Amino acid sequence: MKLRFIACFVFATSALHAAEFRAGAATSNITPELGSSINGGFQDGKAAFIHDELNARCLALDDGKTKLVLVVADSCVIGRGIFDEAKKMVNEATGLPMENMLMSATHSHSCGTAQAVGQSEPSPLYQRFIARRIADGVRRALNNLTPAKIGWGTADVPQHVFNRRWRMKPEGIPATPLGVTTDKVRTNPGINNPNLLEPAGPTDPQVSFISVQSAEGKPIALYANYSLHYVGGVGPGHISADYFGAFAVKIGQLLGAGPEFVGIMSNGTSGDINNIDFRGGQAKEAPYGRIQIVANDVAQAVAAAVKNVKHSDSVPLAVAQKEITLGLRLPTKDEVEKAREVMKQSKLFPRMETMEQVYARETVLLSDFPKEVSAPLQVLKIGDLRVTAIPAETFVEIGLELKKRHTPTFSVSLANAYHGYLPTPEHHRLGGYETWRARSSCLEVDASTKIIAGLEELFEKLK
Repeated sequence: MKLRFIACFVFATSALHAAEFRAGAATSNITPELGSSINGGFQDGKAAFIHDELNARCLALDDGKTKLVLVVADSCVIGRGIFDEAKKMVNEATGLPMENMLMSATHSHSCGTAQAVGQSEPSPLYQRFIARRIADGVRRALNNLTPAKIGWGTADVPQHVFNRRWRMKPEGIPATPLGVTTDKVRTNPGINNPNLLEPAGPTDPQVSFISVQSAEGKPIALYANYSLHYVGGVGPGHISADYFGAFAVKIGQLLGAGPEFVGIMSNGTSGDINNIDFRGGQAKEAPYGRIQIVANDVAQAVAAAVKNVKHSDSVPLAVAQKEITLGLRLPTKDEVEKAREVMKQSKLFPRMETMEQVYARETVLLSDFPKEVSAPLQVLKIGDLRVTAIPAETFVEIGLELKKRHTPTFSVSLANAYHGYLPTPEHHRLGGYETWRARSSCLEVDASTKIIAGLEELFEKLK
């Protein structure tokens, strides 16, 4: 396996001496109650078994002048309201500015519903519970601040990432649930489908990570980032943090860390990436088998890379954030009326049975959406590393472009808000599931172009 490393450098905060660098970490349990909603599919699920606990994993950094917090919560998607409520509670209790906190969801499809997606509806009580528990975790991480050292690096793990959008033979692309017949790609086309031609895009095999140790070299936390949607393969009705949670456990074991160590895996730019080899090169695994394989391989690569990273006890921190306005692709009145008629065909109304009915319901729900939304963009500066936060399921091409322009950097998706899929304009022209209009895919065609431009402004501000 080929490994690549990025070592961090020492920065003095004054001509005489460096300010003391500190770090702290904590976890906060956000597991929902049995019987609650599980989202991540077109039909709602119900929690029947807790396979592994869900957590908000929190890392706090302090260079003596600026404090930053990074949080990753085990959830499919989390809306801005929950994140903002959590940030507000932290701000009121500690004075930490809300813009100094980067909060994201993992995108595990086996977690409690926190945001209305598909036919899953969140419990307001669970939404408030998540906000409170995230805030508690951040405050505990801040309380745990202690003299520390920090470094960052990368490792390549290419064998588990596959582009899920495929160019097909003409007969291999059916009409969409909205009746569109012009798609040029098919998402999740099926293993060994005879109509497969080639993937419609690249992958990003790079695992980026931030390693934090005590002044004596004892592991405190490790924050990783991998562009893999999720793995899945859990039991029916199971609550699980997927490979994100399994990695958090495994990396601590490999680093020889104590029970206070916090392992964290964030979702990179994986809007068009998953763990399925559509050429049929994977053996079938028992439930959780594939999750463990992915988590182990990624953790082993990262643990090996950590050994070659120089940790510094003096690293400057900064943050820049801005709001941008994005338009939405909304249905016409005629499309809404036709959709209402399709919905009436469901024998289980108000629950929809077919994909056509599900997308008809999405059309009707979108008719009440505003024409524009405000999307938060954020860039954290940690020494010469930049961490970007994007509030969407970001396509891998976007993350690769940002890495090409700025080294070292990595992007966290599903961060600080949720605005659905973020394809590039080119992928909008190709069509495919991620572009089909729904609450999970309604941003304007040029949204990614505007987001990259907004992030570039923040990069410039942090120079």
